[in-house]
Amino acid sequence: DAHKILAELEKDFEVNIVTQNVDDLHERAGSTNVLHLHGELLKVRAVNDLQKIISWEGDLNLGDQDELGNQLRPHIVWFGEMVPEMDNAVAIASQADIFIVIGTSMQVYPAAGLIHYIPHHCEVFVIDPHLETQYTTSKNFFKTSATEGMKKMKKLLYT
Repeated sequence: DAHKILAELEKDFEVNIVTQNVDDLHERAGSTNVLHLHGELLKVRAVNDLQKIISWEGDLNLGDQDELGNQLRPHIVWFGEMVPEMDNAVAIASQADIFIVIGTSMQVYPAAGLIHYIPHHCEVFVIDPHLETQYTTSKNFFKTSATEGMKKMKKLLYT
């Protein structure tokens, strides 16, 4: 339901989602501006080409190749690899008026560092049942599930 609420907000707000998740739950809920920071499970690319991304729904096997004969791999950022979408994520964060952190430990970098790129006027909200950081001491911290937190967030945005 939290995914659906985010999608609904697009009716009245410019919503940009930067997600570390590799699933397509945001798209299935109806969101249209989703940046998958760590790639997508249902896509592949050649091992030597970051740019050409191919939709892929079946199993991926050793020997599966693109039309040029290059081995395909999941379009996922593995540990130790660069995050090719990081510059785009920074650009989105640097223009935010509201920055909502939902269900993350804020420990995995470089994604956790996005909060350092938001403008000074930007209001930060944190929704997480477990997270304790410097951002969780204000009225803008909802120590609850993503769904309950997004219900509260939606109510705030429309009052």
